Amino acid sequence: MSRYIRPRVPGATVFFTLCLADRRSDALVSHVDTLREAVRQTRRERPFVIDAWVVLPDHLHCVWSLPECDADYSTRWSVIKARFSRAMPHEPRRPSHVRRREHGLWQRRFWEHHLRTPDDRAAAMAYCWANPVKHGLAGSPGEWPWSSWHRDNPP
Repeated sequence: MSRYIRPRVPGATVFFTLCLADRRSDALVSHVDTLREAVRQTRRERPFVIDAWVVLPDHLHCVWSLPECDADYSTRWSVIKARFSRAMPHEPRRPSHVRRREHGLWQRRFWEHHLRTPDDRAAAMAYCWANPVKHGLAGSPGEWPWSSWHRDNPP
């Protein structure tokens, strides 16, 4: 098994992709309020700035900026995923999920990319906002309701 070591850069701006284990699921949008509450609670305990966020039926993308003295995004994601999973209806779990205290709702890992320049950040934010269009879920970023595009591009 590979032993991937994630970068630990205090105050980093990081682009993330997280996916549900069942890529046919729509749990993220059908339970978006539950996801929002999991994020709110986690931000109260472990602050971070949401630069961009988009929730699609089976995956999400976001850009976070961490506090200057903090590099621990992995714990934040662990807590968010656990809170969301605990609030969802329980399906029968495989023995490997029981051993790892997982619900089996999320893919085990997530993808992250540290953004090093303002151009990197702008490209990651644009990617978040364009993703519903790319997947054929909306005709334009403003048509997709579960996106920070609305916060940053008021009417």
